[in-house]
Amino acid sequence: MRFAPLLCGIALVAAVAACTDEPPAASAPSPTAPASTPVWHEPMNYAYVVDRRCETGPSDGIYRVTVRGREVAAIERTDGKIASGEEEIDLPTLGGLLELAQTAADDGGEMTTSADPADGHPVAVSFDVSEGAGERTCFVITEYAVQG
Repeated sequence: MRFAPLLCGIALVAAVAACTDEPPAASAPSPTAPASTPVWHEPMNYAYVVDRRCETGPSDGIYRVTVRGREVAAIERTDGKIASGEEEIDLPTLGGLLELAQTAADDGGEMTTSADPADGHPVAVSFDVSEGAGERTCFVITEYAVQG
């Protein structure tokens, strides 16, 4: 019976704890994590409009890009301008654009991307492959539409 005093002590503490006048504390509501942007998977067929500009700088061209089978099928300049002093660029798919930005980052350059919170497709991609020269390449993506 050497455990009897110990058991009585535990019973006494439990009885005193149960007889308090204070109601049990309500648990604090747990904070909900903000919804994260979904992971984007490049569809087989889609179209998008891209403006080659950084922040509020001037546009270097606005293009509609059509992708079929994850390959660029058509590029149409839509801003009515004609490239002067430079050749028209070959625009990649959105997946290719993200790869270009990642390659720049892997090579020590800077890269930033923004994604649509609804489906995760890129809405802005910029990168700088030069060291300190500040020759940033930027793309603002709009009118993204998956096609059948």
